[in-house]
Amino acid sequence: MKTLFIPTDFTYQSLQSIPTIAQQYYPQKVDIRLVHMLKITDNIGELLMLSRRSTEYRQIPDNFYIRCRDLEKDFSHLINRIHIDIFYGSTVAVFNNYLDAHNVDAIVPPHDNYQLLFKNSIDPEVLIEKCGKRVLDNTETDGIIVNLIAKEPELTEQE
Repeated sequence: MKTLFIPTDFTYQSLQSIPTIAQQYYPQKVDIRLVHMLKITDNIGELLMLSRRSTEYRQIPDNFYIRCRDLEKDFSHLINRIHIDIFYGSTVAVFNNYLDAHNVDAIVPPHDNYQLLFKNSIDPEVLIEKCGKRVLDNTETDGIIVNLIAKEPELTEQE
C-alpha cells in the first residue's frame, strides 16, 4: 500500500485531485494524509498546552470531513483511508520524521490557490522542496482543474 502526503487548506481544491492520483497506483490502494502545516511556537506556555490543542481541528469545516468520507466510499477500490492531520514543526528534520513515521511514499504539491489559514501556518512548499521525498509533478496530475471552486452545501440540524 502506498501513502501519499497532500498539503491541505481544508477546501474542495485540496480534494479534487485525489481520485486521479489514486488511479495511478491501481490496483494498489492508497492511504491519503491531508495535512495542514503549522510552525511550532517558542512560547513555553503554549508548548506545555500543545498536546491539548484542538482549536485548529475545530476550524476544519464539517463539509470537508463529509467530502473526505464520500471520497473514501465512492473510490473504495482506490483509497484505503483518508487521514486529516495537522503537522507542528518548521524544520526539515522534523518534517522528515513525520514523513518516515507515516511511511509516506510521495508528496502531492499544494494546489495553486493554497491559503495559510492561521497566524502560524507555513507554506508547505518550503519543506517539501528540501525533504528528499518523491514529489509528484504537475504532468502526473494533468487534466485536474485546480481553480474550480464548488459551492459547499450547507449543513442543517435535523430535529
